Amino acid sequence: MSDHDAGRRPGFAAERRERILRLLRANGSMSLRELASAVHASEVTVRRDLRALAADGLLDRRHGGAMLPGGLTREAPYREKTGVATAEKAAIAEYAAGLVEDGDAIVLGGGTTTHELARRLTGRRDLTVVTNSLLVAEALADAPGAEVVMTGGALRGPIRALVGGAAERSLAGTHVRRAFVSGNGVSAARGLSTPNMAVAGVDRAMAEAAAEVIALADHTKVGADTMFQTVPPDRVSLLVTDAAAPPAELAALRAAGVRVHVVTP
Repeated sequence: MSDHDAGRRPGFAAERRERILRLLRANGSMSLRELASAVHASEVTVRRDLRALAADGLLDRRHGGAMLPGGLTREAPYREKTGVATAEKAAIAEYAAGLVEDGDAIVLGGGTTTHELARRLTGRRDLTVVTNSLLVAEALADAPGAEVVMTGGALRGPIRALVGGAAERSLAGTHVRRAFVSGNGVSAARGLSTPNMAVAGVDRAMAEAAAEVIALADHTKVGADTMFQTVPPDRVSLLVTDAAAPPAELAALRAAGVRVHVVTP
């Protein structure tokens, strides 16, 4: 059956549109190319879906994509993110783990991909990990060769991470070789961004604590832009993403001076 025929059938269309809404709930905003890749449909079909969903008031269309109403400020909870791009996140984490050596001191931010990275570091020796993520800390709690340093701060339940002034102050005197951070969007225009001000403050402090900032972002985040900038493009040393990321945005990021490594799940 062709994509055209499947796109016209009510059952297929309803399932695909629900998938589009789940993706937007997890990411705030996505480009047409990203959505088409994620739901395995043509851009023509997805554009038709976006028109229908917008007519029902379920999303706001933007140039080249869509966002949920209020998408710039919506922060998806952890449970929504866990089912999005799981194979891609695992491949990104696997590559990032190869950048961490015995004896390293690193910062790991909150997020599903950094959680996957932490799970792959349990065999390192003499590793120091500074984090605000409860999930990262739990993943490394029984690792014999890892010392985990938690920031202070107030718990932000939806993302299982500590935020606020105490978290930022605890990072102020810290210096590590690399910070691995994620966020809700990464673009050539603004770098990394997040929809929450408190989260943004901690992510900025993490970037300031590191000689190098490595962004871990699956394709659903590449080209997306949310309300608060966390790390400008000129502070991102490396972006690790997957092969479904929009090529034009990757080219723009490279032109902005960001090294890009693309993994294949």
